[in-house]
Amino acid sequence: MIILKLGGSVITRKEAENPTLNHENLERIAREISQSNYQKLIVVHGAGSFGHPFALKYGIGDEIGNNQDLENKMMGFSITQQAVKELNSRVCQCLRKYNILSVSIQPSSFILTKNKRIISANLNLIRKYLDLGFVPVLYGDVVLDSEDAIKMAVLSGDQIVKYLAENLKPKRVILGTDVDGIFNKDPKKYADAQLLDVVSSLDHMENGDTDTADVTGGMGGKLRELLELADIGVESEIINVNHSNIIKKALNGENIMGTLIKKKIRR
Repeated sequence: MIILKLGGSVITRKEAENPTLNHENLERIAREISQSNYQKLIVVHGAGSFGHPFALKYGIGDEIGNNQDLENKMMGFSITQQAVKELNSRVCQCLRKYNILSVSIQPSSFILTKNKRIISANLNLIRKYLDLGFVPVLYGDVVLDSEDAIKMAVLSGDQIVKYLAENLKPKRVILGTDVDGIFNKDPKKYADAQLLDVVSSLDHMENGDTDTADVTGGMGGKLRELLELADIGVESEIINVNHSNIIKKALNGENIMGTLIKKKIRR
């Protein structure tokens, strides 16, 4: 089994003020998946411009003030949920165009968090879909939270990937992003930033590359989730899916440019 995460910045135009799909990238990614060899595959995608602007606007996950604030956040929850569900529908449709048997799995219908971390999720249906040969497609969503102060939370695709990997024990986890991997410092700010082939702790970064970039934690959030996975023996790799054929090669197990996240060796 392979879990493939597609970043919201890859399949949407994340800088857009309104929900905007990156058709060209999505088409190419779907085609590459269809041309690769895999036995069982789960796809998880980010929300990008379909989710982040609404979640920020309505303060989903922030502490609730008065009743009016609660009503406002509930409206934002409803709007955000609908928007990310629309994105997921379009992703699944594109995958089916290339004969990938995609099936949509809505996180807010079966996942509950407490203080923004998953505490319950029934994965039996996902297992059954996989056994039948379907490709379950999950995504970053807004979910109910049992913490009375917030009641609702933003659930990132990265946290979903971690939870699935912890419980389903995939052979590999691949994170498709818009950068070549993890750098020792932010490559968008520092010309001398170096790509790291292997990362086993946050100590590899000098500055900048683990800063929070959006409501789901940015690259720092991804790396923290993946390091916790590495601690239990599930390795992952971060690749730049803006490069043609890299997803195909990654799914086929070929050596490609990127960063491997693995457990730190204790001495």
